[in-house]
Amino acid sequence: MSTEPARPAPQPLPTNPSVSVVIPVLDEERHLEDAVRMVLGQDWSGPLEVVLALGPSRDRTDEVAERLAASDERVRLVRNPTGRTPDGLNAAVAAATGDVVVRVDGHAEIPRGYVSTAVAALAETGADNVGGTMDARGRTAFERAVAAAMRSPLGVGSSRFHTGGGAGEVDTVYLGCFRRTALERVGGYDPRFTRTQDWELNHRIRESGGTVWFTPDLVVTYRPRSGFRGLARQYRDYGRWRRVVAGLHGGTLTARYLAAPTMVVGTTAATLVGLAWWPALAVPAGYALAVGAGGVAITAGEPARTRLLAGPVLATMHWAWGWGFLTSRPRRLLGGR
Repeated sequence: MSTEPARPAPQPLPTNPSVSVVIPVLDEERHLEDAVRMVLGQDWSGPLEVVLALGPSRDRTDEVAERLAASDERVRLVRNPTGRTPDGLNAAVAAATGDVVVRVDGHAEIPRGYVSTAVAALAETGADNVGGTMDARGRTAFERAVAAAMRSPLGVGSSRFHTGGGAGEVDTVYLGCFRRTALERVGGYDPRFTRTQDWELNHRIRESGGTVWFTPDLVVTYRPRSGFRGLARQYRDYGRWRRVVAGLHGGTLTARYLAAPTMVVGTTAATLVGLAWWPALAVPAGYALAVGAGGVAITAGEPARTRLLAGPVLATMHWAWGWGFLTSRPRRLLGGR
C-alpha cells in the first residue's frame, strides 16, 4: 500500500488572478530600481502588486524603495529587521494580497512575459509552484567563467533550473511562482534556513502531496559573484546548509550531493599519502587536470582569459561546497548548541 501523501486537488485559479511579486531587499541600491521596473512593466493584464521587504541596508536602498513606492501605488514596503532572506520573504508574503505569489530577487532581470507565462503554467499543470531557468550571465572574464560553470553539470550537477531541459516535475526550481494556498498549507519559508530555503520549502510542498514544476519557458538572468572570495563563501554556505537539509529531511541526500565532499576527502588523503609514497599524488594531479580540461571544454568560444579561469572556478565551487558540507554544524546553524 502506498505511503505517498494524497495529492491535494488544485483549486482552479480565477480568471486573471491577482498577483503579488515579493522581493527581499538588502543593499540593492544599484539594481533595485531596474528590478522593480521590470516587474511593473510586465504584460500581465490582471491585478499586480510588488511587495518589497526592506532589510537594514547600508547603502541608499531604502531611499530608492521609498521613491518607487511614492511613484506607483502598486509598490508596497514592509520591514525586515533581521535582513535574513526567509524572514523577508515571509514578511512580504504575509503582507501580499494576491492569489499567486511570485518570488523575485532585488537584482533579478525578468523578461516582460515572465508573470503571464508563470501564471499560465500554474493553471495548465495544476502545480503548486512553477519556475524556470537560472540563466547565469557574466560581464567580466571571471563572471563569464562562473556563469559557464553554473550552466554546466561539471559545476552544479544536473538540476534542470541550472542546466536546462524539458518541462516536468522536479525537486526544486529557481525563485518560483506559487499558489498562495500552497504557501499557507506548508507554513511558508522556514525562518531557520539562511540558505537553501527554496529547496527546503519545495521539499515540504512535495511532502504535502503538491507538485513543483519546471518549465524552460521561464528564464531569469542571474549575475554571478565577481571574485574568488565571494564565490567560495557562496558555495561553502550552500554545502553547509545542504547538510542541514539532509539531517532535517531524511532520505534527501543523493550521490550527487556527496560527490564534492568525497572529492575533498579523497584528494586530501591522497596528497598526504603522496608525501611518503609519490604515486598517490596521481589523484590530486588527475583532479587538477580534469577540472582544467573541463573548464576549457565548457567555455568553448569564450576569450582565452575566461577559458583559463574556468578550471580554477570549477575547483573553487567543488572544494568550497565539499568543505562546507564536511564542516557543517547543523544544530548550531539551526539555532541549537
